[in-house]
Amino acid sequence: MTPSRILLIDDEPAFRTLSSQWLASEGYQVQTGASLSELQSRLDEFDADLILLDLSLPPHFDPQHTLAALPQFIERPVIILTGHGERELALEALRQGAWDFLAKPIDPDMLAVVVKRALTKHHLVRELNNLKSNQGGKQALETLIGASPSMNTIRALVSRIAPTDVRVLVTGPSGTGKEVISRAIHDLSNRANQPFISVHCGAIPADLLESELFGHTKGAFTGADKARDGLLKLADGGTLFLDEIGDMPWAMQVKLLRVLQEGSFYPVGGRALETIDVRLVSATNADLAEKVRLGEFREDLYYRIKGVNIETRPLDERSEDIPLLINHFLALQATAFQQAPQHPDSQAFNWFMQRRWPGNVRELKSALDSVAAIARNGVITLDDIALLYPDAQTDNQVSTSSASTDSANRPDQPSMAHPDQSLDAQVRALEITLISQALAQHNNNRTHAAQALGLSRQGLLKKIERYGL
Repeated sequence: MTPSRILLIDDEPAFRTLSSQWLASEGYQVQTGASLSELQSRLDEFDADLILLDLSLPPHFDPQHTLAALPQFIERPVIILTGHGERELALEALRQGAWDFLAKPIDPDMLAVVVKRALTKHHLVRELNNLKSNQGGKQALETLIGASPSMNTIRALVSRIAPTDVRVLVTGPSGTGKEVISRAIHDLSNRANQPFISVHCGAIPADLLESELFGHTKGAFTGADKARDGLLKLADGGTLFLDEIGDMPWAMQVKLLRVLQEGSFYPVGGRALETIDVRLVSATNADLAEKVRLGEFREDLYYRIKGVNIETRPLDERSEDIPLLINHFLALQATAFQQAPQHPDSQAFNWFMQRRWPGNVRELKSALDSVAAIARNGVITLDDIALLYPDAQTDNQVSTSSASTDSANRPDQPSMAHPDQSLDAQVRALEITLISQALAQHNNNRTHAAQALGLSRQGLLKKIERYGL
């Protein structure tokens, strides 16, 4: 186990020598300094777990000066060392965030107790923060719903690239979750506690986009009655998400390229250079390579933003994800309305599975939200769907007839939506569909669903966990 690191800052050489020797004999790594400036320089190279800090330090020998600087160091425990008559100042240090104080001359036994207690708390807090960080990362990946090969690939890519600062371009049809992926990248990154700023490049008029991104000074244009920071500045330290970047006007492409090259920009009407540190994640449903070929998108900007390309697939190409998405969106709606989740019966479930979704995940969610709002008794039926989608009954009759004909012609072959997929993918899709249907038919009673499927309850639970149902 790595020894805890202690930084001792005191202006008395003899005290520093004796105390550091004693702390080292107790198994701690120790570095020392004699002033506030040395405190900062030591921390830059020695990541201390705890600081022992004298109140009266050069060059001012003014405890108030030390107290004023104290808040910037209390991310780890700070134990104040005080001289005679400094008790009130020591109490003020506690109010400023110090862990404890000890009066000189220091009792070694008391020092050992206070240091051990402070370090124990520090390590517990660090472990708790690590657990929260790991949990946050797990939750971020759980927003990427799906068991299809394409979604498995996306999750693997996101988990690997998120901790880096590589630029990411997310491409794919509208409604396939490009912003969800971008947010997951941010939430898994070292910038997770900083802003995530989303800009839809096609939704902001071209003549306003520059001001929105770069901000402006007072009087920069008619109506600019006060200075305003742009979205680039607001994203400083965090992630800037440029949605539908393929719709960005040519003139703005030139200015964005300069920001990416230099890390700085001028606000509209301003002469003071602004510097920023942002991670760029872009998304588009357009073929940017084709836009480059047609002269509609700058080639140099394309290669600047591309970095790692994550490609999303339309929902029709990953039908095995639909049951997971159904469960996810119905659970979200139940939480929002503080009620038990709705479940589709077998006919309703089949309708969701067999319907084409040109609007992809966005359209599926909208349909689920609408149908669940009018369903009764916790069950979504085909009759509920037909109130909003009049062709639902007809669709069901056609699909049932088709399935019967197919079954008669090929009794030994299960009907698969995408026979060009690998055998593993088809088996996975079929298991997800059958399990979801069984859960819907038995009102999510897992024991009854397992019996209907010919599985043990434990076997069903393992499959539910594996597929995220």
